[in-house]
Amino acid sequence: MALGDPQEREVAASQRGLRVRDDGAETRDAPARAHQCRRRRVLPALELGHAKRHEVAIEKRTAAVQHGEQQAVDLRQRGLDRIGIRAARQCQRIPGEAIEAERVPDALERGGVAGGEQLLQRGGEPAQALDDVHTLETTGSSAAREGGCCAHRLENRVEIMWMRRGQHCASPWPCLTLPRHLGGPLRRSALVGAALVLAACSRPSGPIVIGLAGPISQARGASMLRAAQLAVDQINARGGARGRPLKLKAVDDSGSENTALRVAEQLYADPAVVAVVGHLSSDPSKAALRVYGAGRTPLVMVSPSASNPDLAGINPYFFRICPSDVQHGPQLARFAWQTLAARRAGIIYVNNEYGRGVRRAFDGEFARLGGAVVEADPYVPETRSLEPYLSRMRQRGAVDVLVLAAERPGAELALREMQALKLSWPVIGGDALTGIEADGALAEGVHVSSAYLPDRPEDRNVTFVADYARAYPGQRPDHRGAGAYDAVHLLARAIAEAGAGRQAIRDYLAKVGRGKPPFEGVTGTVAFDTNGDVPGKQVVIGVIRGGRLVSESGH
Repeated sequence: MALGDPQEREVAASQRGLRVRDDGAETRDAPARAHQCRRRRVLPALELGHAKRHEVAIEKRTAAVQHGEQQAVDLRQRGLDRIGIRAARQCQRIPGEAIEAERVPDALERGGVAGGEQLLQRGGEPAQALDDVHTLETTGSSAAREGGCCAHRLENRVEIMWMRRGQHCASPWPCLTLPRHLGGPLRRSALVGAALVLAACSRPSGPIVIGLAGPISQARGASMLRAAQLAVDQINARGGARGRPLKLKAVDDSGSENTALRVAEQLYADPAVVAVVGHLSSDPSKAALRVYGAGRTPLVMVSPSASNPDLAGINPYFFRICPSDVQHGPQLARFAWQTLAARRAGIIYVNNEYGRGVRRAFDGEFARLGGAVVEADPYVPETRSLEPYLSRMRQRGAVDVLVLAAERPGAELALREMQALKLSWPVIGGDALTGIEADGALAEGVHVSSAYLPDRPEDRNVTFVADYARAYPGQRPDHRGAGAYDAVHLLARAIAEAGAGRQAIRDYLAKVGRGKPPFEGVTGTVAFDTNGDVPGKQVVIGVIRGGRLVSESGH
């Protein structure tokens, strides 16, 4: 949970539960009530006496904060882990009623902070002496660069940030503010503020949740779900990420923009979800990004197959495993020109982000090569017949190739009506045709562009295909499943190296291939550019033979 402004992190003197004066005498004030903590669960008074003079066990000190709705926290049972030390960057007032302390919860890992160390044991509670604690050098000029306020104070502060052991939160961590130089009677001890505010994090050691969004009730989405679950199972069998298991939260967006918007709102609102694999196609992805990339805690989205070029750069929280149509369209055009010797093309395209993207990319490259598009006709998914388009193409002069910038249902409709009209043009299309091989003879000989084919010879892919077949007998992965599989493994690597925070994951992904090593997946090398695209990925041409999509030799 968020801790608010620096001023809100302090607990006033009237709220302190226990003070230890330099002479060792103890005074007690009323502890804070829950309603005084601005809706935050706060441990108001973790004050620790001088370890050499005050034999007061930590659990006795925490008993002082049992009041109202507040429960005491036994630090012996709920140890604190030090998660970072840094120079203070904000103007924070050290409470006037400071105490003398040489004892802190758990061992202090100093990481660059100079000073002697001595482990103490009191009542079974590990502690560590703080001997002349110093910050890293933070000059006035560097402090000014980091915020420009109270530079003279920033020179003399260090923040020691704590969290409850095993917990992870995306919000700022609470901290103790210590002075850099200590003098007088406090020379050999640390000046500790009168309160330690602890974030009331949830899910201390539960699974790390990754959202999965796509048309999972449809065949194309089922492939995505199966492969993503296979990846999760494999990762968990190896111990998970950062010692925690992964868990999928799969939600069906039906391939619809409106549904995708609602799905995105649901996943965004769930604080357990740290990233999303999805959405499958371009229109739902564009709609969902309006949610994922907004608000105070944006959520990163990694699409396995949304390929419209217009998605590039529209939101810094969008990444995709697949190449865009900027690569698919030109590859189809070159194949038509060079391999099929086509000079006149007809295009039928679904009138959405995907179809328009493939049409534009093909048209531009085919014209550059010297070819001509004699007709380009759009359709909507509800269209019941494409026969008028096909008949008009035949009347205007035979085309050398028919380009189907379509999704599977539209492509099946076109192929059936071509058979009825006895048209035998070569047919090529983008990766949205994947799955049409199940239609057998109807789709025989159709060429499909794809960034992934299951017969790729690389060892990594051979293993993946075999594992997939064992997990799902009779099934073969397609580019959507392979992309989802890679996306989950990539997110697991990001979590393992950067943590499970939403922003940390996004920042890690932005560096993959640019500061961080590229990710080698079953779909090839993933290295993102500044738009979240993978420009280095190669598009290949496959052909449907005997009910399977296989590599076309030489392409």
